[in-house]
Amino acid sequence: MVKKILLLSCFLFSLFIAKGQQVSQQDKRGLKDYYRGFFPIGVAVSPGALKVGDEAELIKKQFSSLTAENVMKPQPIHPKEKEFNWGPADQIVEFGMTNNMKVRGHTLCWHNQTPDWFFEGEDGKPAGKEVVLQRLKTHIEAVVGRYQGKVYAWDVVNEAIVDAPGETIYRNTNWYKIVGEEYVANAFEYAHAADPDALLFYNDYNTIFPGKRERIFQLVKGLLDKGVPIHGIGMQGHWSVTTPIAAELENTITKFASLGLTVQLTELDISIHDKGESRRELTASDTTTFTAEKEQKQADQYALIMEILRKNKKNISGVTFWNISDRHSWLDNFPVKGRKDYPLLFDQNLQPKKAYWRVVDF
Repeated sequence: MVKKILLLSCFLFSLFIAKGQQVSQQDKRGLKDYYRGFFPIGVAVSPGALKVGDEAELIKKQFSSLTAENVMKPQPIHPKEKEFNWGPADQIVEFGMTNNMKVRGHTLCWHNQTPDWFFEGEDGKPAGKEVVLQRLKTHIEAVVGRYQGKVYAWDVVNEAIVDAPGETIYRNTNWYKIVGEEYVANAFEYAHAADPDALLFYNDYNTIFPGKRERIFQLVKGLLDKGVPIHGIGMQGHWSVTTPIAAELENTITKFASLGLTVQLTELDISIHDKGESRRELTASDTTTFTAEKEQKQADQYALIMEILRKNKKNISGVTFWNISDRHSWLDNFPVKGRKDYPLLFDQNLQPKKAYWRVVDF
């Protein structure tokens, strides 16, 4: 009897050790390892996050791709016509190269964070079409050329499409008012000439809504029909615990992939707050507490989204989370001033949340 008890104890102990070793091995894996057979997993970063410290270590463990959150946009990198600020962007590219990570460029042409000089003539009046196009060409040649062979993909044009239907599908931006709709094609042609091997994306938000989805589809189809070099569509993915539903995401991926292009989730986060708000002030009805109910809804939503992406892996070539952890998110104070959000897979202490474990449990 004693012998049987000893044998049973040894067996149970061996199971405990084996389980402990298994957990230890799992702890060494990151998102990039769980998704190695599907697509690269990226994160949007600032140079400060890459300095020696806990965020840098988390990035190296969890992710296989980097996107510059802000420092490659026209305003930060090209503040004056004859002045480039390469340092911050160089740091991100160097970190990626050192750690064998892919690097995405964001973004070459946008109506926001573009300095006024792009559109101004010497007399203070709006510059002419040819002047503006030459400035865009010079900008893209310089930025894409500097990182040729290091940045594998670029968001070439960002958010050119209106949200509500109207007489035109294009936003009435300075690019459109001065150049016309051809500025989009020109931007892709300039980028392709600067780096023929880079993948070129059109990037936008609200892609899951039928009206905007169709307008994006028509824009991109028109570019392809003209022979413009475009390789993919970026879906920003600034969503919430209630949006999107499965059918919306499935239909969007299928629609865009039907053009023969690759699709990427370029800016993924799941807000715990309702979307579509226009208000800016904090009210008594707001709660910034990350409750157990919100945690569960967020975990369910992340699980749903990643399941659909895995199912469509043949059409998905990358997923990028927009910011590293709940320690800092662009959604803090936006759109409502004073309101905290918790939209990512890691908490403020950089620990995996319930959503993280749902994302890797498949």
